[in-house]
Amino acid sequence: MKTLAASLAVIAALSTLPLEGAQAKGCLKGAMVGAIAGHYMHHHAVLGAIAGCAIGHHVAAQNARDARAGHHGHH
Repeated sequence: MKTLAASLAVIAALSTLPLEGAQAKGCLKGAMVGAIAGHYMHHHAVLGAIAGCAIGHHVAAQNARDARAGHHGHH
């Protein structure tokens, strides 16, 4: 349970990063999913939160670039 509390602290810290709109949402959403996954996989919730943020930020940034270029996603 301590690792989950620590990951929530990391998520709160990540929410203060100067990211824009979709990228910030991508980071926070990824961090939450990563924290939960990391918690259940060898109790690495903090590492999961950080990795999830990075992945979520990358996906959001890519989606924003695609939207500006007129692409409609990778579905």
